[in-house]
This record gives sequence, C-alpha cells and structure tokens, in this order.
Amino acid sequence: MEKENIKLTSSEIGTLWGAYVDGTCIDTVNRYMVTIIENEKIKAIMEEAIQIFIKQKEQIVTFIENDGFPVPYGFSESDLVKGTPRLFSDIFCLHYLQIMTMHGLVGHNTALSSSVRKDLRNFYDSCDNDAKYLYQKIIDLLLELGHFQRDPYFYPEENQQYVSGKNFLDGFFSEKRPLAATELISLSLNLKKSILAKSLSIGFSQVAQSTEIRKFLEKSGDNANKQIQSLSKILRDDNLPVPMSWESEITTSKEATFTDKLMVFHMGFLYQTSQTFQGAGLATAMRTDLALAYEKIILKNITITKDWFDLMVQNQWFEQPPLAPNRKKLAQDK
Repeated sequence: MEKENIKLTSSEIGTLWGAYVDGTCIDTVNRYMVTIIENEKIKAIMEEAIQIFIKQKEQIVTFIENDGFPVPYGFSESDLVKGTPRLFSDIFCLHYLQIMTMHGLVGHNTALSSSVRKDLRNFYDSCDNDAKYLYQKIIDLLLELGHFQRDPYFYPEENQQYVSGKNFLDGFFSEKRPLAATELISLSLNLKKSILAKSLSIGFSQVAQSTEIRKFLEKSGDNANKQIQSLSKILRDDNLPVPMSWESEITTSKEATFTDKLMVFHMGFLYQTSQTFQGAGLATAMRTDLALAYEKIILKNITITKDWFDLMVQNQWFEQPPLAPNRKKLAQDK
C-alpha cells in the first residue's frame, strides 16, 4: 500500500471512525457466536469473518494514528460475558452474519466513494473484496443447509410494455396494480432486516441488566414488529410469500451475555442503517400505499433513534466522533 503524506479529509476520518466503532461492535457479537456454534461449517465462516476484521482493524488503527487522531474506544471482549448459556441458534448466527456482511458491502463502497487518498481507496477496495468473498460463502452455505429465503418468483410477460395510465401509481382508490419487480427489491430486503432487528431486540431484552434498557429494547422490538406487519400486508395482498421470522431461533436464556451498552448501541446501528435501505425503498416505490408505508416507518424510526440517542448520552455511552474546529471559540480564547 503506497505511503501518503496527504492528511485525511473530514470525510475520510469520519468513515474510518465509523468503521472502527461499528466494526468492533459486530466483531464482539461474532466472537460470542463463534463460541456457541456447533455446526462446523457455520463455525468456520464465523472464524473467517473474525480473522478478516482483525486485519481490517489493524489498518484502520494505523490510518487514524498516523494522522494524530485518538483511536475510538469502540467495543471489545470486555463487552462480552463469557461462559453464559446459548442465546442464539446456529442458523440465526449465520443469518446475522449475512445481514452484517451486507451492511459491510454497502459501507465499504460508500467509504470508497468518499475517499481520495490512494492508500485509503485501496484499503476499502480490499475490504469490499473481503466482504464479497465472505458473502458468497454465506449464501452458498445457506443454500446448502436449505435456509436461504429466496425472494418471490415472477412469471415472464410475453412482451415489453409501457405504462399507459396514471393509475399505475394508485394504491388506494382504484384497483391496485401488482407490485413491480423494482419495488420488491427493497420491500423484501427491508422485511428481512426488520425481522433480524425484532429477533435481536427479543434476545437482547431477555439478557439486559437495566430495567430502562430492557424497556427500550422491548420498544424497539415492538416497532420492528409493526414494520414487519405493515410490509408483510402489502406482500400478502398481492398473494406473495412473506419471509419467515427468526424469533424461534432465540433461546430462553436470561443470563447477561453482552453489556447493556453494546446491545443499545447495536440497535441504534440497525436503526441508522435501516434509514438508508428504507429511503431507497421509498425512492423506488411507485404505488402510493407502498410509499406511505415507507414514510410512516421512516418517521417512526427517527423517533426511536432520538430515544436511543438520549439513552446513550444519559448513560455516557455515546462516543463523540471527531468535530470540526470551533473557530469562534478559538478566537475568543486568545
């Protein structure tokens, strides 16, 4: 990797900072999961994910330290309680890794598009290649185990067609047209992400130590469930299959597995990333009922995110990212 003397831009340090904090949170969960997984093939993929992040984390730290910024605290094995009973099934761990790797694919490409320095672009390009390699293995194993949930099938039409009327947009008053394939991309993905968020909320709420944290996690689970019901109804009304839930893959363990800080942060991470995917769903929604469903979901998520931020700050868990210089304060302090 070429040595660069050019300082990191605000966007570049921001992506590195976020990659470290988010990555160490997910890595801590992965490190717990690898200790409970019994299926050797799933365990091997989880071990690969951990090794990949070790390499990425070292490079992130080097970038940050070379520019004189403090390395974030993030998360570590101190946020993990070892020796506790199993909280997740093997197959849930694999589904979790699938969704987190998908987040990595999006995050690495976003970071790459915000980077100018060649060494940083090369780094994110290698991260993207690692994520693609891991994602391919995860999908292959899910297919082999019979646990991959395919999106709805379409039967091909005889000829290409143009939209012939404004009722193409209507989802309330006239007869609704069937969902478009372009709409189903985000609809199916957002459903799967909400199913994961609900399942994690259930598991986390069982093992949370604080009553206040437990209430927030239960509220997060209720919100995710409402999203699932809203989007599932749209699929069912079109006689399309709905992805299966994963609640049954959460055990009944009540013993503390992670710190409350990690669990609350993780839910906030899911809400923040969901805004990107839900925004994409809104942008591609051409039926009014689907667009309205996304709008309601996004507005509710903003409210939940505000509760999350207040809870993180109240407990002094919210790590402050690098800030731009306060020029007025610098002048006043002279």
